[in-house]
Amino acid sequence: MKIINTIHTNTLVKESLKKAISYQEYRGQVTTHTENGTSSGPQQSEALSSYTLLNNSRMKRLDKTLKIDETILGKFQEYQKNITWLVLAESWCGDAAHAMPVMNKLVTQAKNIDFKVLYRDENKELMDLFLTNGSMSIPKLIVFDNETQEVINDWGPSPLIIINKTKEFKATHDTLTPEFKKEIQVWYNQNKGKCIASDLLKLIE
Repeated sequence: MKIINTIHTNTLVKESLKKAISYQEYRGQVTTHTENGTSSGPQQSEALSSYTLLNNSRMKRLDKTLKIDETILGKFQEYQKNITWLVLAESWCGDAAHAMPVMNKLVTQAKNIDFKVLYRDENKELMDLFLTNGSMSIPKLIVFDNETQEVINDWGPSPLIIINKTKEFKATHDTLTPEFKKEIQVWYNQNKGKCIASDLLKLIE
């Protein structure tokens, strides 16, 4: 288990939780952005609005149709620890759109896991403590123990298999091409959250 429980980190997470919103509130805000032709975050563009529209449809579909392996659901039902899953995200992030419905489905099975959301660009000080190879990649899930008031783990920005695929492609081609990004989206659609659920299970084992 990855431990990131410096005093500064724990204090900042604790303070940040006070302004975090629920997954349902986040979904409502993304829907509103879709209706208004906007996106979350300070920068606004046609591309970000389009990604938000697409992600809203993805999350709506996944919220309704997502099926998680019964064994994994059972592990979450048995989990007793009192923790919070705090995820940093933005409406335009494709990885977040695929991962967050899985997170929500899992925590609804657990008695003591609270699921909260913060926008990355409004919380850069916190994001800077959970960078991926120096970048503000999202979604980033922070696991906070409510009893000990400590960060005990984190996950993100994507399933391990995608992180490795991306790393290999970038090492060979120096950049991520539109074709590669499309290939990743196809993989997500075909995998239907299975790898994400398996990854997230490790956070409670």
